[in-house]
Amino acid sequence: MANISASPKPMPPRGYLAVIRGIDKFTELTGYLFVLSIIPLICANVVEVFARYVLGDPTVWALDVTTMSYATLFMLGSALALLKGAHIRTDVLWEAFSDRTKGMIDSLAFLLFFLPTMVVLFFLSIDDFLYSLSIDERGSSGAWTPVLWPLRGVIPLTAFMLFLQGISELMKSLWAWRTGAFLARHEKIEV
Repeated sequence: MANISASPKPMPPRGYLAVIRGIDKFTELTGYLFVLSIIPLICANVVEVFARYVLGDPTVWALDVTTMSYATLFMLGSALALLKGAHIRTDVLWEAFSDRTKGMIDSLAFLLFFLPTMVVLFFLSIDDFLYSLSIDERGSSGAWTPVLWPLRGVIPLTAFMLFLQGISELMKSLWAWRTGAFLARHEKIEV
């Protein structure tokens, strides 16, 4: 009886894998670096609670710091969420598809919707950021009036990071569409 073994899973060219791994590593490292924006978020809330309830004198700045820190964390963490597969998907329908069909759907979605949207978002938001920087835009919601251009700068940076990670995800999807095998499986993350 002959030893019949399954053919090995096809592997993409070394350069193809290097691009995917390079982008994924960059996204992972920067994503974990961006998580540090949780520090001012926590500190502002701790100071505000202490000042408000112990000293009876609330701050004028804690709400703005909390809002800006959370917005930064949320936006800059989105590329890492894309890498980890934490974005919303309709699992009931998705699980019924073959890997090749999933690759086709994802490839078309990245090419037709995701990447063009990130390009448009980048160019629209970079103009807003540069204008905000040129006029030294400040918040007007309270007495503190913090500078807003750093937060406005987070938006084009987020679009760039998502575009870059979208290229990696597109390459993975194209490979799945072509071969019927995913290069990487995302862990199932539920929120």
